[in-house]
Amino acid sequence: MVRHGGRGWHGRVLAAAIGVTAVAAATSVWSAQADSAAGQHARAGVSARPAHPGGAPVSVDIAHASDRGARGVNITIDDGPDPAWTPQVLEVLRENGVKATFCMVGTQAQAHPDLVKAVVAAGHRLCDHTVSHDTTMDTKSEAYQSQQILNAERMITKASGGVRPLYYRAPGGAFTPYSRRLAASRGMRPLGWNVDSKDFEQPGTNAIVATVENEMSNGPTVLFHDAGGDRSQTVAALREILPWLKQQGHSFGFPVR
Repeated sequence: MVRHGGRGWHGRVLAAAIGVTAVAAATSVWSAQADSAAGQHARAGVSARPAHPGGAPVSVDIAHASDRGARGVNITIDDGPDPAWTPQVLEVLRENGVKATFCMVGTQAQAHPDLVKAVVAAGHRLCDHTVSHDTTMDTKSEAYQSQQILNAERMITKASGGVRPLYYRAPGGAFTPYSRRLAASRGMRPLGWNVDSKDFEQPGTNAIVATVENEMSNGPTVLFHDAGGDRSQTVAALREILPWLKQQGHSFGFPVR
């Protein structure tokens, strides 16, 4: 997995998140709602084991496979929700009968709860993409990683009306053993990708389509974006890619849990 760099939009997200994280630090970090061990874990960054919020345990290994088997494809959409582009992405997915996994930034989810609810209502899954999309998270303290992951989980769950994220995707692939254990302990499977559409670079619709078609042999999980700038190329590319994948005999599923 490649690390995305040079995203000015995420600098603005980080600035917006400072107020959010400051408030979170001044109060009980959300993990205290799980149990006292989790609270100590989030505040001090020690290797505690937060209580699992329910359901079967998930693996700490980074998921790439599809629950639809060898011909399955996982469409994943990162960095939103965004009021301009998320509705358009949702419409393309609806037209093609495709369910996707939306990896949401906490501040974006908090700002647009109606869109989070729309994603859930359409049958898509949620993924924790941290509070502020810091691609250097793997160089930061465990306390910082905990704050980013757990506060985003809280924001997304609240915005959705109570539906929790089922996955955790580190910004730019900046996973650590600690962040993977923490996410899994909260029932969120660490989520990678096999095919980076490079749509964030806005290379043109044809280039996005060609990248996906040429790299599908790498594996089933494909990365797109619905925020962070003009995503019109992404929307146009999805209109071509989704029917093409069906024609190639693929079915659409979710990442394994």
